[in-house]
Amino acid sequence: MAPWRLPLLAVALLWGWLLASSSSSPSTVAPPRDLRITDPGLLGSLDVEWKPPPHSQTFQECTVKYKLEYHSTGDRDWKVIFTRKLKLRVGFDLSRTAEVRLQTLLRGRCTGDVEVQSDWIYATFQISPQGKLESEVQNFNCIYHDWEYLKCTWQPGLLTPPGVHYGLYYWYEGLEQAVQCAHYIQEQGLNLGCVLHNLSQAEYQDLHICVNGSAAATLLRPLYSTLRLHNLAQPSAPEQLELSVSGAQELRAAWSPPGGRVPPHCLEYEVQVAEDAGQAAAAWAFVSTQMETDVTISRANQSHVSCVRVRGRTNIFCADQGFWSEWTQDCFSVPRKEDKQLFILIPVILSLSISLIIFMLIGQCKKRSPAGKPLHTSVGF
Repeated sequence: MAPWRLPLLAVALLWGWLLASSSSSPSTVAPPRDLRITDPGLLGSLDVEWKPPPHSQTFQECTVKYKLEYHSTGDRDWKVIFTRKLKLRVGFDLSRTAEVRLQTLLRGRCTGDVEVQSDWIYATFQISPQGKLESEVQNFNCIYHDWEYLKCTWQPGLLTPPGVHYGLYYWYEGLEQAVQCAHYIQEQGLNLGCVLHNLSQAEYQDLHICVNGSAAATLLRPLYSTLRLHNLAQPSAPEQLELSVSGAQELRAAWSPPGGRVPPHCLEYEVQVAEDAGQAAAAWAFVSTQMETDVTISRANQSHVSCVRVRGRTNIFCADQGFWSEWTQDCFSVPRKEDKQLFILIPVILSLSISLIIFMLIGQCKKRSPAGKPLHTSVGF
């Protein structure tokens, strides 16, 4: 063989090996199998499980992962989870259909370090509807007061029969099973609210709630809701509001965060000021929204009375939303210039008046007192 043919033969062998390697690398991957959704009875936290794609054990030097997307019908966005597990527990609104889609992700040396995605597979879940929609409770509302207790209230449904009995059940990660409310709020013997304590472990995770009703020979539609406590927090009003005026005639307001379990770093405050607030009902003007617990306010019009009110809520670093507290309010009275002049004149006028009265009294006394006593002549008979 001619020497010049050896390099050509080596190149050909290398090219053939590369072709064989590329042809053995999977360009597609099968989706997972047997996707299903089951309800463990946890008020909206459902189990999603599946089996790996066929022949997944042959993907040597590659990692098999799964991309799970899920939401409740009507939600615009899908929630996404990447996992290597074959079972997950995720939350849904059971009043709507739960929808799930899943695909296989393959990546590693067997794919040339390029991610290969399978087609999607789909599954849905919906509980059997019970009772008419109009029988579901109305105006369901919950507030997490001072990060200490959750108060939920509701009103009877439009088609509520006499003698109905309502119950509230809840579950969050860490509880073995759903728990019934122990402290109901009653009106005329009817459960129309519930107060839940000791929920610190449920903060920053899904709290699943169901309010259902029972009545003789009538099916009532249960209400399902998934809450996030930090988004329902309402603190108490700020405390110890104090006002003072500086030498530059600036009004300084300072206060303290409310007590309880509310983390001080999770609060922001809205400050408003009113000049002579007693004279005008709509005199309050916005000053600032801030995390600090003091503020200096310019008193441009040098009014006689300045009032400040402050309220708080959970800030964006600890929650997506929250409820404002009640206002705490105080007023500071500042003497006007005319008042100051009057305060100076009043002692002077009083002093002059007292002096004049004294001189008049002395003069009257001198007029009534003779210079000497007259001689009395005895007259004999």
